[in-house]
Amino acid sequence: MPADEVDTAATDEPVAASGAAVPDRPGDPWDRRVADGLAFLRRRLSGEYEVDEFGFDPELTAAVFHPLLRLLYRDWFRTEVSGVEHVPVDGPALVVGNHSGTVALDALILSAALHDKHPAHRYLRLLGADLVFRMPVVSEIARKTGGTVACNPDAERLLGGGDLVGVFPEGFKGIGKLYADRYKLQRFGRGGFVSAALRTGTPIVPVAIVGGEEIYPMLADIKPLARLLKLPYFPVTPTFPWLGPLGMVPLPSKWLIEFCPPIPTAHLTDSADDPLVVFNLADQVRETIQQTLHSLLERRPDPFGP
Repeated sequence: MPADEVDTAATDEPVAASGAAVPDRPGDPWDRRVADGLAFLRRRLSGEYEVDEFGFDPELTAAVFHPLLRLLYRDWFRTEVSGVEHVPVDGPALVVGNHSGTVALDALILSAALHDKHPAHRYLRLLGADLVFRMPVVSEIARKTGGTVACNPDAERLLGGGDLVGVFPEGFKGIGKLYADRYKLQRFGRGGFVSAALRTGTPIVPVAIVGGEEIYPMLADIKPLARLLKLPYFPVTPTFPWLGPLGMVPLPSKWLIEFCPPIPTAHLTDSADDPLVVFNLADQVRETIQQTLHSLLERRPDPFGP
């Protein structure tokens, strides 16, 4: 055999018809996705996953729920997030936001967007109303994604464990208000969230969310029907109930989310039971969010623009 001929039997490199070696190709990304999916199913079926004392399942949240929410906040709502540097990289913080939208999508969108945009990819442990945890399927999903009942003992346990906790003090008054009252913050209740922050010395991070008011503009509230169904309100929107199930598709409004500088509370831990301190701090948080909403609305003149 001539010395200049390549001994193809002595090499591990595949040889093309022309005689040139063909470099190894990286694996097909779909192979990796299928393998990851099968591994995920195996862990779920065998019970090889962890949940905390509240029922939070981070693996299921990251693999199933956040990808679905990502389609909404990134592609449908074209969400822009700013000020995420104000959310601590580690340790506890109480994230306080405005509530809106007839259906509380703002809480879910905030949770997913914060996880994706934060450098430490932190999870937001949402506090929800009792009604959420009385609904069979919704309750399970809320627990699995890190939610718990909006009560001070649970909030303090989460903050004491170093978690990010999300709360919407307006409650049903915020998501159930008419479109004519959009972006006007409702009363913050008794300031229980402030007491939880004070007792744990946790900073409060106000966050303003623009865009939620337009997804299901509530034109009217049929109160007799709401009482009959034991609901806080029964909405009438431009698409619901006229279009039936299609009326549940949210309108593609443009969203802006801005995290404000944190408000420290470590110096006020001895004032957790002082009504005046609690009220003043709650009012400071409320005013910060309201002013930020005005600023964001000026930046977004068209609710359905790019």
